[in-house]
This record gives sequence, structure tokens and C-alpha cells, in this order.
Amino acid sequence: MAAEEKPLGSLAEAATVTEVPPVDDTIPARVPRHPQPRSKNRVILLGAAAVVAVAGAAWLWYYLGGYESTDDAQVDVHLSPVSPRISGYVIKVNVDDNQYVEKGTVLVEIDPKDYEVAVEKAKADLANAEATAQSLNINVPITSVNTSSQLTSAASDVESATAGITTAEKQLSASRAQVDQAEANDVKAQDDLRRYKQLVEKQNVSEQAYDQALAAAKASTATVAAARANESAAQAAVLQSRSRLAQAEANHRAAQTGPQQVASTRARALSAVADVQQKRAALEQAELNLQYTRVIAPVSGEVNKTVVVGMNVQPGQLLLNVVPLDEVWITANFKETQLRKMRPGQKVEFEVDSSGRKYKGHIDSIAGATGPLFSALPPENATGNYVKIVQRIPVKIILDPGENRDRQLRPGMSVEPKVYLR
Repeated sequence: MAAEEKPLGSLAEAATVTEVPPVDDTIPARVPRHPQPRSKNRVILLGAAAVVAVAGAAWLWYYLGGYESTDDAQVDVHLSPVSPRISGYVIKVNVDDNQYVEKGTVLVEIDPKDYEVAVEKAKADLANAEATAQSLNINVPITSVNTSSQLTSAASDVESATAGITTAEKQLSASRAQVDQAEANDVKAQDDLRRYKQLVEKQNVSEQAYDQALAAAKASTATVAAARANESAAQAAVLQSRSRLAQAEANHRAAQTGPQQVASTRARALSAVADVQQKRAALEQAELNLQYTRVIAPVSGEVNKTVVVGMNVQPGQLLLNVVPLDEVWITANFKETQLRKMRPGQKVEFEVDSSGRKYKGHIDSIAGATGPLFSALPPENATGNYVKIVQRIPVKIILDPGENRDRQLRPGMSVEPKVYLR
């Protein structure tokens, strides 16, 4: 017991001193380990891979968000239908199916004989109308001059006839004064005069015989006969003067219608001029119809024909179609959700399914409505069980110059366009 007991100081030392096991000289000493170079390179590679993955994801997100694409797209073009403007018999067809023709090429020829005859007839009608118009135009100044001179002459005749009546009435008064001078030896002469007067009224004898009887009456009856003869002559002069006055007044009234006659002649001349214009227009139409016997290509492109020699065609009848391959464009139907950042002028690349070739272009315009609204029977969504469907809107894409130089794009081909939004 005494041997086991230790003083307090030794106990403290025992608490602070650690027993070290004996060292075996046969066992090698352990050296501390350090990280190997291979583990460090692995960490670096993993970090680089993570950076590359993040960068790739960011680039992919940026790239995919930078364009919109669709597989609902095709090549489009306005077909140019060719039809005749006249009717006739087809005598020649100058093109074959799928042949490329230039604008202005004569495609079909219609028998021109009937239209050549129509041109000649129109020329003859025009010449006749021009001759008529020329003669009437000449008559206008002639009529004007004649009516003016007739009016002047008629006025002069009226004045002359009025003066003649005054003179005749004076002579009649003088002859009546002479009648009372002798009434003796005039019985026989007066009887003869009455008989001749009755005969002349019945037109059985001439007025010359009556004048001779009257002269005999005057000779047999000196003063009475002479006076009565003078009286009759004076009366006749008065009547004649009055007749001349009436005729002169009638001529004057007729001459006063001269302006109306001139206007009528001028109207006929104008009508003839209008007829000339009408005949000239008919000639031009006949010449146009003769030109229309040669049906020409309205645009350059490939031909798809249905006409053959021997057909009797009518105006407006479809003979063939010309496909203008130089004027094609792309119609791409994008979803409405794809149009948020799409604008006219943005660049486009598209690939053609038939060849795999890529083309470049740009957006020309975006349609004003969805495709179904342009159909004959647009959809009616006013129902209680409406289901929202993402609509598609046509987008017109124009090719850049020179992209379709070889004319390999054909209307109806399917394409896959990519519209770059940035």
C-alpha cells in the first residue's frame, strides 16, 4: 500500500505526461500524405466542363430565341392566265407544255381572214363619212351667204312692190275719170267683151284673144273703150302690184329664216363630223381585233397549255397559263405566338425540301388576317363549347436578288424558313 501511494506532485506529472509506447525498430516510420496531381486535374476539367455547359446552354438559349421557324410554308406565285379577246378558229400553237417563253412571245394564232375583211370595210365606211362631212362643211358658208343676200333682195322687193301699188292706184283713179267721157258706141264692143270674158274664165280661149277683144272694144268705142281699158289696166296693175307685194313679203319672211337654215346646215355638218369619228373608232376597233388574232405572253415564264390547233375559241376562254418563275415568293404560316417580335424587313433563310438548298430573303409583309378568314366559309366560333386553338397567320417572304437565278423554285414546293429576330 505504501509503495502504491504517490504524492500529489507525482500525480500531476502523471496527468500531464503521456506514455509513449515503445518504438519497434522493425516497422518503418509513417510519412504524411499530400493530394496527387491527377485529382487536381480532374477538378479543373470538371470545372471547365461546367463552364462550357453553361456557356453552351446560354448560347443555345440565345440562338433558339433569336429566330422563329415553321414547316408550314410553300413557294407561291401569281399564275398568269392567257385567254383570247376575240372569237375564232385556232390555226397555230407556237409553244409546248413546260416551255419557257419571254414576255411578248406569240403563243397562239387565230385565223385573221374575217378580221382583215372587217378592217377593209371599216376603211371604206370612214372614207365615205369623210367625203360627206367635207361636202356639208362646204355648204355651211354657201348657205350663210345665200340667205344673207336673199334677205337683202327680199327687203328691196318689198319696198319696190309698195311703191308700185301707189303708182297703180293713181293710174286707176285717172282711168276711172276717163270712163265717164263716152258710153255711145260700145254696145257691140261690150257684148263681145263679155262673151270673151266668159270664155276666158272657162279657159276655152286664151288671154291673148281676150286682150284682142278688149282692144277691139277700145277701138270701137273711142273714149269709153279707152277709158275702160285704162281702168282695167290700172286695176290689173294694182292687182299685180299687190301680188308682187305679197310675193315680196313671202320672200322676205322666207329670207328671215336664213339663220335657221344656216343652223340646220351646220348641224348636219356636225353630225357628219361625229359620224366620221364613229367610223374612225370602228376602224381602230377592227384593227385591234386583227391584232388580237395573235395571242401573246403577258409575262415571262413556263407554259401550261390546254389549247390545240382546230379549236374554236371564245373571248375569255382559258387557253393556257404562264408561270412567272422569276416572281415567286414564300408564304409561311406562322403561329400567332411566333409573331411577337416578327417585323417586315427581317432576314430569312429557308431550306427547300426537294433539293436541300438554302436560300436567303426577307419578310415583305404580314397578312391582315388568319388564313381561315380568307376561305369561302370562315369558321364560326360563337358556340358554347369553344376550344381555343392557336391560329396561323400567313407571312410573305421575298427572295433576295439573284437567289432564284436558276429558277429552281417552283410554286407549291414545301420549304422551312427561319426568321431571324435580331
